[in-house]
Amino acid sequence: MGDMGEQEVPSTLRRLWGRTDRPRRGPKPSLSVQQIVTAAADLADAEGLGAVSMARVAESLGFSAMALYRHVASKDELLALLADHLAAELAMPEHAGDWRSGLEAWTRAQIEGVLARPWFLELPLAVLPPGPHRMRWMEEAFALLRGVDLTGEEKLAIIGLLAQHVLAEARVQSEAARAAATDVRRTRGLPVDTPESELDPADLDAANPMHDFEAVLRHLAAPGDYPEMAAALAGTGPSPGGARDVDADIDFGLGIVLDGIEAYVRRRTS
Repeated sequence: MGDMGEQEVPSTLRRLWGRTDRPRRGPKPSLSVQQIVTAAADLADAEGLGAVSMARVAESLGFSAMALYRHVASKDELLALLADHLAAELAMPEHAGDWRSGLEAWTRAQIEGVLARPWFLELPLAVLPPGPHRMRWMEEAFALLRGVDLTGEEKLAIIGLLAQHVLAEARVQSEAARAAATDVRRTRGLPVDTPESELDPADLDAANPMHDFEAVLRHLAAPGDYPEMAAALAGTGPSPGGARDVDADIDFGLGIVLDGIEAYVRRRTS
């Protein structure tokens, strides 16, 4: 690591980490970074990340956009703050205490957090600087691996693999849910902004796009053209009642990933 002094750290990073200089005198500011970030998150919850702009956030708070720029320098900085805001809301669930159950709980909590706020998937996470709460989640994972005899680089790679799994799993589930909700609104003649919570769960299950794959496999794809798939899936039935068990899907995929990590750990430490 370099020898950069704190005063040389870019102002965006200093604000993200709450290291901005506070005025010693004068009235308390009527607007704060936390108010701005909370308003931006509320706007993203209601209308999606595309609706979040400095002007819209300012309007929701009753301020001018210029007033926001005194606290948040740019929309890119606001997005970094939003990413850290979601991480701050997550809580590490209880687990059995071993590294595998800990990493399972760590990963599952993040998947559920992203599914609750799918706009998180639209954030440019690869280029956003990490804030203290995102770093706290990384620290939690390193703590879970404390007793595992791997190098720091290996532990970081494992944590990165699970972080990628969070995004991949959440994206698949959220896109399927969004497609199903859109289909139900259209077929039922409902307004496009009808909340998913107000839609019939049975309709959502029936509209899951995964059923298109089942329909193609059973009625359109000739077994002779896809012999391996036909043989492998010959004994499976359609999803019972048209419903898919999202929790079971998540558990299965995460279990496979953890099996691979456990096999790697066993091989490296034997």
